[in-house]
Amino acid sequence: MATVLERADEHGKQLPAAANDGDDGYRPHNDEPFMNPRQQEYFREKLLAWKDAIFREAAGTLNQLQTDSLREADLTDRASSETDWSIELRTRDRQRKLIAKIDAAMRRIDEGEYGYCEVTGEPISLGRLEARPIATMTVEAQERHERNEKVSREE
Repeated sequence: MATVLERADEHGKQLPAAANDGDDGYRPHNDEPFMNPRQQEYFREKLLAWKDAIFREAAGTLNQLQTDSLREADLTDRASSETDWSIELRTRDRQRKLIAKIDAAMRRIDEGEYGYCEVTGEPISLGRLEARPIATMTVEAQERHERNEKVSREE
């Protein structure tokens, strides 16, 4: 199922939604002070738009669940529908967890900690924040964390 957060380019290829290109077309860039008020507002709006899109999509799912019941007489069709709904509900559960991460990112903006790695304290690249505005670690710190997690699981 397509999500509200997707859009297509001129060739039909799916692209992430530009949740915050703003009316003035502002995009953070490396030539300005890191996490200045304009960048903070940009990421706050991006996070709010993402959260709003998740809520709209969840409302659509809830509405569809309330209006559509599993009416298929054929057992195979019913099983297919139940599988589809199971996948949809798992997606909603992941998005519920994502909302908590969005709220945490907004708190970090309010506290002046947004954009800085929770492990090293270094700035997280604007490109990474643009792609994943809920990021809490630099790419390097995230890779170290994942390697350590993998080693722990293998023991």
